[in-house]
Amino acid sequence: MPEATQDELKSRVAVRALDFVQEGMRLGLGTGTTAKLFVAHLAERVRGGLNVVGVPTSEATRAQAEAAGIPLTTLDDTPELDLVVDGADEFDPELRLIKGGGGALLREKIVAAASRRMVVITDVSKRVEVLGRFPLPVEVNRFGLGATTRQVEAAFQRLGLAGAVSLRLDKTLSDPFVTDGGHHILDCRLGAIPEPERLAEALVNIPGVVEHGLFIGLATTVIMADASQTYVIGRQNS
Repeated sequence: MPEATQDELKSRVAVRALDFVQEGMRLGLGTGTTAKLFVAHLAERVRGGLNVVGVPTSEATRAQAEAAGIPLTTLDDTPELDLVVDGADEFDPELRLIKGGGGALLREKIVAAASRRMVVITDVSKRVEVLGRFPLPVEVNRFGLGATTRQVEAAFQRLGLAGAVSLRLDKTLSDPFVTDGGHHILDCRLGAIPEPERLAEALVNIPGVVEHGLFIGLATTVIMADASQTYVIGRQNS
């Protein structure tokens, strides 16, 4: 039996996530390659008569959903959502996440916080025992970028963390990446984050930090696939 490709694993979890979608739901629509597949499969259900409304977590997802005919709303008009389906760059046994590899972490976290349930769709490669293998994205204001970077690095040192901090560049590799909110992103290669809650608190207290990619206490379910099967993992007390 040939081994499943990563794209096949992503498609499998995207389809499985549709089992959590019910008629009339208000949905958060995630960003990234796996979430993109979910939006595509959801659009097929909408064309078949499913009645839902979505809030996209990025301009890219908005464009995809609009083109596919998924009805959209905003958090201003619909401030409480039933479910958000999104990907992750990493998750640990407590369903704590690192997100933001695609640069949409601020809107992703706002939408996740407005949702009663967050279902994360991913493949087995994103499972880790300790967060930090994937570089932690930290979204920062353009103003005072140098000073904010120094404060972020100082926060790492106080917590006994070490690693390179670099400003994310755009696809040309010549200009800084700019988020949908007009901010920059620092990618922090820490290797391991043994106490994510402490780090999250330290980063939030830095004035120039807009948001960080640690998603703690938000994911209620992870749908993960490997070559042989699909797993649905639930957080306790969700």
